[in-house]
Amino acid sequence: MVPYQFIERPSPFNSRGGKTLPIFAVTPAHIETGMVDPVAHDWAQKAGYRADAGSLLLIPSNDGHLAGALFGLGKNPSDTPYLTGKLARLLPAGEWHIETAPLTANRLLLGYGLGSYRFEKYKSPSSAPATLMIPADADAARIKRQLAGVFLARDLINTPANDMGPDALEGAFRELAAHYKAEVSVVRGDDLLQQNFPLIHAVGRAAEQAPRLLKMRWGKKGHRKVTLVGKGVCFDTGGLDIKPSSSMLLMKKDMGGAANVMGLALMIMDAKLKIDLTVLVPVVENAISGNAFRPGDIYRSRAGLTVQIDNTDAEGRLILADALSLADEEEPDLLIDMATLTGAARVALGPDLPPFFTDDEDLAHALMDASLEVDDPLWRMPLYKGYEKDINAKIADLTNAPSGGMAGAITAALFLKRFVRKTRSWAHFDIYGWSSSEKPHATVGGEAQAIRALFDMLERKSVR
Repeated sequence: MVPYQFIERPSPFNSRGGKTLPIFAVTPAHIETGMVDPVAHDWAQKAGYRADAGSLLLIPSNDGHLAGALFGLGKNPSDTPYLTGKLARLLPAGEWHIETAPLTANRLLLGYGLGSYRFEKYKSPSSAPATLMIPADADAARIKRQLAGVFLARDLINTPANDMGPDALEGAFRELAAHYKAEVSVVRGDDLLQQNFPLIHAVGRAAEQAPRLLKMRWGKKGHRKVTLVGKGVCFDTGGLDIKPSSSMLLMKKDMGGAANVMGLALMIMDAKLKIDLTVLVPVVENAISGNAFRPGDIYRSRAGLTVQIDNTDAEGRLILADALSLADEEEPDLLIDMATLTGAARVALGPDLPPFFTDDEDLAHALMDASLEVDDPLWRMPLYKGYEKDINAKIADLTNAPSGGMAGAITAALFLKRFVRKTRSWAHFDIYGWSSSEKPHATVGGEAQAIRALFDMLERKSVR
């Protein structure tokens, strides 16, 4: 089955048939020692080409036509594992193949594919992209599966809130489920109160489009139970504790957790992993109107814990609390939640290194091993029990916004942990969901974070 695509786009790859132009991926040592095609080497010498990382030199034929290209990997190709993503933006249109490269085929192709991403839904179509031939020794299905998952997450995040509100996110969720024959159920609007999801209802009730909880089920009972929970705040004004305008500019990405778990679910389902999969996405818009929830309000959560609202802009952990409670009731073998949750995580680690929190040592080691294996950066942070007191409230069980501003990512994780009581293995990912600067494998915009590492870990533990 062809991997699901939220936005249809041409493949960055070409078939093995037809004539393709060669690309020589080289280090400075290759140029210095002549370990490259003689014609390409002669042209590189004449042009003074040094094979700097990410540099491209087009090679003409004797009659003045394009004959190929040299692509520089720099002195240490392992320093930028997906450098070939830059090729997708540098090469002129046409069909190409890699002639020589000191890289594995899978790494080379995945890098190129990641770098080929374009979000042009709202722009005039650009010129046709260059395409790269898939070598015989590459795992084409796995590469395309990962690209589909990453591109789905990027597309959903990049789509502005006027076209990606709660209704549209539900539509994308249903389309993904339908493609892989998964079951979907939705609890919407005041039914959230009837079915005991009070925090999701409180956060989203002020918006024009009703709050809701999306649930997807896929796989066979008896397989390892894995539940994914993703924060789906389609736009965050901050509520009555309104954000300044500068802080709202990227708030379309506040459903990045939902986008990422949907991308991960795509990979799992497309690979047919032996997993009993549940995906839960609480979906709201944190808007302002006469019935918006207020600072000082106290609500009883699905788990029975009462929560005092000390800041309406700390809404993500509220909707996650109800979703995690439902997930925990089903006692999965592994529970993962992903959310664009705190600015504190970005202050600590920056936009490109997502922290994760877990008490499961085996899971932590497996995640770090997978992160290194597939070059999907992650960093473990502590669930430090000394800060438990900070999430307690005077007249309620919990506060959603501890005072003092210290250790915000940790206290948010500790808040969520209160709603995971039965599940032995749980991890919380505080992602940014956005690439703030261009990289070889990513343009500026919505980004998938941690899902390639998570997929690698799950794939290793699942015998197909």
